[in-house]
Parts: sequence; C-alpha cells; structure tokens
Amino acid sequence: MKEIQLLPLKECCTIKKKYIWFDLGYTLVYLNREELYQQLLKNHGITLPLEDIALAYHLADKYFMREHPGLLGKKRELFMHDYHHILHSYLGIAPMEETQPITNKKPEWRVFPETLSILKQLKNTGYQVGLISNWNNTAREVLQQTGIIHYLDHVVISSEVGIEKPDERIFQHACQQAGVSPEESLYVGDNYYDDVIGSHKVGMDCVLINPYERKGIEELKNVDPIANIKDLFQKVHMPV
Repeated sequence: MKEIQLLPLKECCTIKKKYIWFDLGYTLVYLNREELYQQLLKNHGITLPLEDIALAYHLADKYFMREHPGLLGKKRELFMHDYHHILHSYLGIAPMEETQPITNKKPEWRVFPETLSILKQLKNTGYQVGLISNWNNTAREVLQQTGIIHYLDHVVISSEVGIEKPDERIFQHACQQAGVSPEESLYVGDNYYDDVIGSHKVGMDCVLINPYERKGIEELKNVDPIANIKDLFQKVHMPV
C-alpha cells in the first residue's frame, strides 16, 4: 500500500477562521445500514456483534475511497457487488448471493447525536457554517429531514453545480458564494482523497474525521484525525 504524506494542518489560527465548511455523509449524517445488515446475517444463520459490522463497513468505505475514488457516490449497481465482497472479507465470512436485507425497511440517513449541538455552538460562537458535498438530488431532503439545513448559511451540492470534490472549483465556488477566502475557511470531512486533497488545492485547511483512530487510513502519514465533530474545537484551537 502506497504511503501518502498528509499536508500538516496549519495553526489554524495564524489567519482567523470565519467560515467552517462541512462534508455531509459520515461527517454530519450516517446510514443505519449496520443494524439492517446484522438482521440479514441473522437470516442466514450468522450472528455478529454490531460493532464488528460497523468496523467492517468503515474499512470497506475507506478501501473504496482509496482504491476507487468517487465510485461510492455513483449508482449503487456500479459498485455494490464488489463492495459486498470487500465487506464480507473484513467480516471474515463468505460472500452471499443476496445482498439486500430481507425487510421492507431501507437504510435511512440519520443525524449523528453531536451534529446539531455542535453546529449550534459554532453559530453561537460567531462562525458561519456551510456545506460542500458530493451528493445527488436527495441532499436537500436529507438536510431538511435531519434539521441540519437550519444551521447552514450556504449549501453547495455537486449535483446542483456540476462539479465534484476533489475538483478545486467546487471549493472556489463555495467561497465565492459565501464571500470568504479559502484561507479564512476550514473544511471538515471524512474522505482524505476528496476532502483533504480538494480543499488543500485552494489553500483551505482541512480536518479529517476517522472514528477508528487510524484504522482504514494506515497509508496516510502525519495525519492526526478527529473521531467526530465534537473534537473540532480542541483540534483547531477555536475560541468557545
């Protein structure tokens, strides 16, 4: 596995940050896919702890972010067969023909427990808050259903502007819309290859989220991720 040197996060405080931009999926919201997949496995006579399934999903996500950049944002039929083979390899079980849970329920996007309180805290502290996300036309529905939309000053979605991270133009567009410079902005996301690389192209600092310390991102050197956005203030020494 090729090692990648991570650009160091500057002392985010040589230039005052005015604007905090966030990714959406697995930064502010998550899918309840693990519990549905646990039920599928039970239907096949396999019992595994939810924590093991969650870690396997995390590792599969990071594998695809690294080896197939951008693919997870495409149509499911383009990657789900290979995704489930990778997922099952991390679970240590043989791949199954059936890859959808036997249930009428579909995975749904849910807000992380800390998301709304941290967004509110940022707003109360005087920061502007925005979203830069690679997402399809369901993004605003997710933002409305989770209540996140009420805390966002600007929303930039790839399907609406026709540009995807890590293309630097989506970060430039967001800054232009908000009337701030990249140097006055901080980006927070969970995908090094989209979020860190893309934001650094325009001179924007970025904080990487990885809930399992360095698991799944071992190829990244000199990286000090945070577990979730609760750690954001401590990481970048923001006044609260």
